[in-house]
Amino acid sequence: MSQRAGVDELAAFRQSVRQLCREFGHDYYLRTSEQAGNARELWHALGAMGALGVAIPEEHGGGGQGIEALAIVAEEVATAGSPLMLIALSPAVCATMLAHHGSPEQRAEWLPGLADGSRVLGFAITEPDAGSNTHNISTRAVFDDGDWVISGQKYYVSHVDNADALVVIANAEGGPESLPPGPKAFLVPTDAPGLKRTEIKVEIISPERQYSLFFDDVRVPADAVVGGADGIRVLFTGLNPERILSAALLNGISRYAIDKAAAYARTRRVWGVPIGAHQAVAHPLAKAETALAGARLLTQAAAEAYDRGETGGVAAAMAKLAASDAVSLALDAAVQTHGGNGMSREYGLATLSGLVRLFRIAPVSSEMLLNHIAHKALDLPRSYG
Repeated sequence: MSQRAGVDELAAFRQSVRQLCREFGHDYYLRTSEQAGNARELWHALGAMGALGVAIPEEHGGGGQGIEALAIVAEEVATAGSPLMLIALSPAVCATMLAHHGSPEQRAEWLPGLADGSRVLGFAITEPDAGSNTHNISTRAVFDDGDWVISGQKYYVSHVDNADALVVIANAEGGPESLPPGPKAFLVPTDAPGLKRTEIKVEIISPERQYSLFFDDVRVPADAVVGGADGIRVLFTGLNPERILSAALLNGISRYAIDKAAAYARTRRVWGVPIGAHQAVAHPLAKAETALAGARLLTQAAAEAYDRGETGGVAAAMAKLAASDAVSLALDAAVQTHGGNGMSREYGLATLSGLVRLFRIAPVSSEMLLNHIAHKALDLPRSYG
């Protein structure tokens, strides 16, 4: 359980992050995307001010304020026009797994660097044939002569080129008696012999690229397992923060799009009046603003629940679902408000369309979120295994 910061403290923190992010913005996001730069300057600046480590325990170099504070970082980065997916992975999924389940040695090795941005962890779980069925993954980790030997394939793994290591979910076999078989999280260096990667070309503009990974008998030491016998519980510790942080990123994109559209609608004049005076322009933006308000409340509630030590699964699912719907509405309304200019790179809206569409699929699809909500909140029968 994290120590929740006060309202005034969180507001001051938000303002500090906002001020920093404004120094970068959407033009920077586009430039670093084109240059394959991974937005490292922004990442290191966030690390230097303590924003990346705000949810990491204080004893490991972080701020100890929890996922609610980290969600503020994600939202403000996106509001400034630089929605970095890495925020939902390295300091959220991976750092949370290590903080809750890592050995003292793993925490000492990784958490301080994750907090200050000097180190990055990727997360490899998705497989071509498993999809959303985590229990059906085929990547194996076989215990052999004191090492784990990993073989298999992972799919759509982000920023492998920018990570020091990966948290890889694989089925453990033949380990010590204290480690039952089944899904486990393994720390695997990105330069490990036998690990090969191939970039997946996707139709989004982002400094974070996607990869297929091939594990050809990749050896890692026995202590590479995160959480030991905790097994799949380690995985679920990180999934809800990922959904909450994804929702926060999407809320930031909504805020960015609506603000740009409203400013344009106030100043663009046709037939002698600002176009925002016309209900055909104003009403879609008002609907988008209302949807965003609801998504933000759900996201905050999910983050607070997680920081209180609750599982927060339904709340996190609702937040991600609501944010995905809201941002689709917001970006579409913003582009329509701009007319032809909405498709111009200069106006910085259409450049986000691929990323916004991606978030209805990843890191978990809207359909699977609806399945979870129906089963857990409404007690309806499961439609999946």
